[in-house]
This record gives sequence, structure tokens and C-alpha cells, in this order.
Amino acid sequence: MTDEHGNSGILEIAPAGAEVGITVATPSGEHTLLCTPARARELAAALGFAADEAESGPAHHVTVRADELHRGDVRDGDRVMTVDAVRVEGGTAHVTWTSGAGRSWNQLYDADASIPLRRRGRLPGA
Repeated sequence: MTDEHGNSGILEIAPAGAEVGITVATPSGEHTLLCTPARARELAAALGFAADEAESGPAHHVTVRADELHRGDVRDGDRVMTVDAVRVEGGTAHVTWTSGAGRSWNQLYDADASIPLRRRGRLPGA
């Protein structure tokens, strides 16, 4: 790993009793952080999502109607939210979101509500 100046460092992750130790070692020193296993899992999920984002290229911001959402769409905003499922009944869109940390929840929208997206997922069959 390198920083913005090209300096290299090593990141080590290891159990530390009932917690998880994250150690960053650079030529100028070493720093260790401890976190709960649950927080370590959230960090791992966030790193995986960031890696996916980096590999997929720059964001393609677009706004769509709630009834036009489909699986894999990524909502624009502070926190990562990905569409897991969409069901439309009359004028209501039932959207199941998944967070970057792996949590899921359902949200109801008016079918014509505008939803800002960072990136569109793949269309079914694509």
C-alpha cells in the first residue's frame, strides 16, 4: 500500500483477544487500532464495496423514478445503499435496500418519486 506521496506501508489485521487489531506500519512508525468483530465485518464490507466501485470506474450520476429502479442500482449519498429488490403495486414502489455493511431494509416510495443514483445496476438479462 502507498500513500498520496508514494510512501509505502504495511497493513496487518489479527485477532487481539476478543477484539480485532488493525496495525498500520510505515517507515516513520506503527499505529494499532482495536475494534469489535462486528465493526471489523462492517469495515471488510465497506472495503469490498469500495474495491468494486474503484474497478467499475467513475460514478455515473442519474435520477430515476422509484418504479424504474432495479436490482444493483446504487443510491447517491453519504452512505452506500444498493437496490436488492423492487416491487411495484399501483402507485407505490416497494424497495429493498442493502447497506455497504450488509444490513437490509424495506422502504416505500410514490412510484413517480425521484431517486438519485450514483450508478445503475445491470438490467435483468444483461
